Amino acid sequence: MSATAKRCYYEVLGVARTASDEELKKAFRRLAMKCHPDRCPDDPAAQDRFKEAKEAYEVLSDARKRSLYDQHGHAAFEHGMGGGGGGFHGDVGDIFGDIFSDIFGMGGGGRGRVRRGSDLRYLLELDLEEAVFGVEKQIEVPTLVACGSCGGSGSADGKASTCGTCQGHGRVRMQNGIFSIQQTCPHCGGSGKVIANPCRECRGEGRVRDERLLSVKIPAGVDNGDRIRLTGQGEAGPAGTVPGDLYVEIRVREHPIFQRDGDDLHCEIPLRFGQAALGATLTVPTLDGEAEIRIPAETQSGKLFRLRGKGVKSVRSGRTGDLICTAVVETPVHLTAEQRDLLQQFEATFSGADAAAAHSPRNSSFLDGVKRFWDRVTS
Repeated sequence: MSATAKRCYYEVLGVARTASDEELKKAFRRLAMKCHPDRCPDDPAAQDRFKEAKEAYEVLSDARKRSLYDQHGHAAFEHGMGGGGGGFHGDVGDIFGDIFSDIFGMGGGGRGRVRRGSDLRYLLELDLEEAVFGVEKQIEVPTLVACGSCGGSGSADGKASTCGTCQGHGRVRMQNGIFSIQQTCPHCGGSGKVIANPCRECRGEGRVRDERLLSVKIPAGVDNGDRIRLTGQGEAGPAGTVPGDLYVEIRVREHPIFQRDGDDLHCEIPLRFGQAALGATLTVPTLDGEAEIRIPAETQSGKLFRLRGKGVKSVRSGRTGDLICTAVVETPVHLTAEQRDLLQQFEATFSGADAAAAHSPRNSSFLDGVKRFWDRVTS
């Protein structure tokens, strides 16, 4: 690419000409995260943008080269005017450490980054009542715990020496052409220490596999998918490091009567034909006792009755939901001869179109709709 065809380096990085070194670093890091060849192996355009950004940062991060570029533009580096090419300058190695940490999970910083054990997840099933009112549960978690013989140090005599590979830093720098990448020291595993006399029980790891018995307090109002974090109760880390956390994830079992919807509870209340037609007062269950519902005469299936404040108290807002009862009119079964005769006599009172329309409004409107439908189809 000729000098005349090149884009302005400031434009490439998306910064102003007055940008500070920190702003340049952030801009290059953002572009490298997006366009690095290792992240976009099948995108030649992204790789070209990465090379362009690399070249721009190489110049602008060097105070002398930046000054020449500001005065003469791209021509400053033609015919050796810029004093040689060279590689990256400034904090590029640290930038790539951070980039590869974000992309690939490799630590990018230097010494002082906290290493820790892995986080764990435990699935805890609760009855609806337990989830609504809260409960304390004992759980057994299979995990790695600190070795009792060496106290988690990994050393049989409690002694450790500085790692000769990384000189105690816990990280080593790998050079590959113009790239300089930091990674965890393969000799000491990032601890910066080596153990000459490892513990026999944990073989120098500082941790062994065991089951941990924990008591978990479940707050009132939790629901499916809620998680409770137990700090430091996860997997023990390698020798000399802190453990991870344990996340207890809640699963609520199906209830034979109630279904939960947010902070509200739903249930169905079966009604006999006579109760729905004449009205009645029913006793219905709630999670904290019983309540009465007055069923008005001529109640139809599907009618909703709301009992305010009989739902679930939210674990977040403190609001208490409602209990919503749906009326379901049941057809009587296993009729006696007397009951069948009475129903036949009752049904006979609905003979005639006027009686049907007066006493069965939904049935009448349904039949009218069917008639209109057939009229449209056959016309």
